[in-house]
Amino acid sequence: MFTLLTPGELAASLNKLIISPLMIGHQQVAPEWKRALGRIRYPSLWLIVKGKGKFTINGSVYPAEPGKLFFFTPDMMVSRTTDPEHTLEYYFLRFQYAECYQDKEDWKFSLEPSFPLQGMYTIHNPPQLIYIWEQLVSLWKRRGQITAMRRKLLIQELMLTILLDLRSQKITGDTNAAIDKTQDYISWHYREPLTLELLAQMAGLSVSHYSRLFKKSTGYSPIDYLTHIRIDRAKELLVLSGYRLKSIADSVGYSDEFYFSRIFKKIEGVSPRDYAKKHRADDLNQSKAKNANSTPSE
Repeated sequence: MFTLLTPGELAASLNKLIISPLMIGHQQVAPEWKRALGRIRYPSLWLIVKGKGKFTINGSVYPAEPGKLFFFTPDMMVSRTTDPEHTLEYYFLRFQYAECYQDKEDWKFSLEPSFPLQGMYTIHNPPQLIYIWEQLVSLWKRRGQITAMRRKLLIQELMLTILLDLRSQKITGDTNAAIDKTQDYISWHYREPLTLELLAQMAGLSVSHYSRLFKKSTGYSPIDYLTHIRIDRAKELLVLSGYRLKSIADSVGYSDEFYFSRIFKKIEGVSPRDYAKKHRADDLNQSKAKNANSTPSE
């Protein structure tokens, strides 16, 4: 059995990855087709759209039928066969990937992270994935830098669609809408003294149930989510405005500038003043360089 991360955890992992396609296609194989047991060399993703078959992954047998999505990762031992009376039709994406993301003020990079999806999953809305995959197959037959950029965006959209499908299976539609509603509310009312009890009441859920579902959906607890929204806004004000620190703290919901500074440093790794000094200096240097290179008007 393969462990499925929560949607929030899955989104956090996928957001850190850069995915580069090696091969994209749409295949149909005949009845009684077989691929002998062997070790996977490259990560690949298969969506079954027609037919029947059986895939064995590390000794466990899984049905290959419409709506089944398979993530194969290196070092898996895999065999694949089709039903004696049915062809098997599938879309596939073979790819390589690396982990590259910013953590506070530092960039992190790894060539060997584990891929967050492994094994078989059931997709509830395959047509959405098929639509994206058809575009990817078409773009794979073309070349050029603009085409390559479109492929990257579509692969991101493919991963997002998979994530949203899996999330909908974990959280019912009404509850999911309630979580989204409170996220929107936080985005517009982050300056106010929001409480967990108020947000749970808005969602129509108990505090404990709301907290669990919110974290499963977003990867943050409701209060951590509110805190990050406030700090994101504070970062903009620190760089783009000349407001004093107390005014910025007040404007994002903190009456105590010293408490605000502690929270900011905990999340960003630097104090608000140091953050402003660094990023304002970058903007100032760019502005000076631009002015030095410009031609004075007559």
